[in-house]
Amino acid sequence: MKRGFVLFVVLAFIFPLSCEQRVNIEAERSKIRTVLDNYVASVENEDMELYAENVAHDPEMVNFGSFGYPIIGWEALKKVMEDQNASLSKTKIEINDLKIHVSDTGKLAWATCLWNLKTWMDENPVDMPVRCTWVLEKRENQWVIVHFHKSIRAG
Repeated sequence: MKRGFVLFVVLAFIFPLSCEQRVNIEAERSKIRTVLDNYVASVENEDMELYAENVAHDPEMVNFGSFGYPIIGWEALKKVMEDQNASLSKTKIEINDLKIHVSDTGKLAWATCLWNLKTWMDENPVDMPVRCTWVLEKRENQWVIVHFHKSIRAG
């Protein structure tokens, strides 16, 4: 009787664990790569609709661009991007060294990469090496960027 009870207790703990849905990390990385590719495409094409689809619209989120003060909230971020679109043209971004990490739960991810950003400001070409860090969250089965930090590489 005692062995039967112990077996029951063990199975009671193991069974729910075996029923948990396993996260396909590679599939999630692929989805996240698509979000990051869409982000780059939205910047290159000045496509605010595509940009809005891939970034959270949280009023409390804080992001850091390559220059200036923290960008707090979706409305401030939208304004920064609209101003950027008005002042830059012919933007091209080459992504290098992209690393995507997905949490065991498959609900949170972070990524790092290097950009070679080439653009024009008025009649002046600009070539900037940019370091990027991204934090993404899976919401309603969609990955969205909830934070980013960009900085200019030294040297």
